[in-house]
This record gives sequence, C-alpha cells and structure tokens, in this order.
Amino acid sequence: MDELNTDVIQGTLDMIILKTLSWAPLHGYGIAQRIEDVSGNVFKVNPGSLLTALKRLERAGLLDSEWGKTANSRRAKYYTLTAGGQRRLAAERRDWERRAGAVTRLLAAEG
Repeated sequence: MDELNTDVIQGTLDMIILKTLSWAPLHGYGIAQRIEDVSGNVFKVNPGSLLTALKRLERAGLLDSEWGKTANSRRAKYYTLTAGGQRRLAAERRDWERRAGAVTRLLAAEG
C-alpha cells in the first residue's frame, strides 16, 4: 500500500502558520506539533520549511517574536501574530474558501 502524503498543500504553509498562531504564541516545534495534532496527522511540516516561513513572515511584519523558555526549560523563540498578521490571515482564509469551493464544485460536477 502506498504511503499517504503528509506534505502541507503547496502555497498554504503561511496561512496554516498564521492560523496556528491565532490560537496562542508558540515556538517553532510547538507550531509543527499543533499543525500535526489539529490536522489529525494529515499534515507534517518540514522543520527547514517552517523556519524559512517563520523568518519570512516576521520580516513581512506579520509575526513578532521573543525568546522564552519551553516547558522543559529550553530556550526557544516564541512567535505571536501581529495585527497585520491577523489581517493577512483573514484575507488568505477568504481566498482559500473561495478556491476550495471552486474545487468542490468541479469535483461534484457531472458531464
């Protein structure tokens, strides 16, 4: 039996990160774990891709970060959503819902 693909859908990683951080500030590993947990392990985020995306989102002013301690006393960078990040999330969500609706209509169409 073929292994199921657990890659995040191309072009959605930023939106998924923003949504995850809309719930609470998290460090990189926490973000990856939350995405896996909430998606029911359908999505697994590559650590390199996650770090690149976090840096890009922070440079764009969509995330803030500060150093803190994890539950097991390790130093980690915690990310929070900015007001700009909240606006971007809302816009990306609307676009995703529009596109997902179009795909659903295409899959349901006959003949």
